[in-house]
Amino acid sequence: MTIDSDKIPMPCLFLGHGNPMNAIERNSFHLSWEDLAQQIPTPESILCISAHWETDGVWVTSTDKPSTIHDFFGFPQALFDVQYPAPGDPALAQHVVDLLKDVEAQLDEKRGLDHGTWSVLKAMYPKANIPVVQLSIDTHKPGSYHYQLAKKLAPLRHQGVLVLASGNMVHNLRLFSFRDQTPADWALEADEFMVTNVLANNHETLINYDRMGPHAQLAIPTPEHYIPLLYCLALIESKDSKQILNRQVHSSLSMTSIIVGLTQP
Repeated sequence: MTIDSDKIPMPCLFLGHGNPMNAIERNSFHLSWEDLAQQIPTPESILCISAHWETDGVWVTSTDKPSTIHDFFGFPQALFDVQYPAPGDPALAQHVVDLLKDVEAQLDEKRGLDHGTWSVLKAMYPKANIPVVQLSIDTHKPGSYHYQLAKKLAPLRHQGVLVLASGNMVHNLRLFSFRDQTPADWALEADEFMVTNVLANNHETLINYDRMGPHAQLAIPTPEHYIPLLYCLALIESKDSKQILNRQVHSSLSMTSIIVGLTQP
């Protein structure tokens, strides 16, 4: 894959995916993802970093026909019936492995697409006609590791690849209230702190999420939903705009999303 220096780079996205039902309910989140797809150039391929693929080491899906993984329970049958038959892209998978040779990334020829990927893409690209590859998250590694690893993926934005990071900035299901989804004070504080630092390009603060204080400890009890944000931040270029989408906190979960490079300043 070659870099076209004259070509406007693809945007990169961090999307709060939240409840898997967002894939099939035409709620505000689903509709916002539909609208977002209309605002950005149609990608040649998509690389997704999803909170729902945790591994030892770094892995990249390389099957040409990835399955639809239903990695949840307790939801209506309609959600389990969803299929997202997007093709894979073995050539892109190998290219990603080559870019990440320093960390000895490996190909996974069997892994499909989990709901962190397809629940969002079903709204954005319902025809499932754009090739999709997933990159795993080694949650044993610190934020600095993921940020530096993501930097190596920078050429992809200039090669027609949409990098989609899917998680949630604030994600504490243990404290989530289904009966009363009024935002917890600490969740609002954490969301505000994170957004302020994203917009101010204070990446070092966000990389060291384990030092961000008591509100962050509640917001990030485990790192898998937060780490995808670091991949998006690492790919910000100097001329990129930054926009906030779906700025909502429900109980102990934030749907706040970051859209990078949608418009040129």
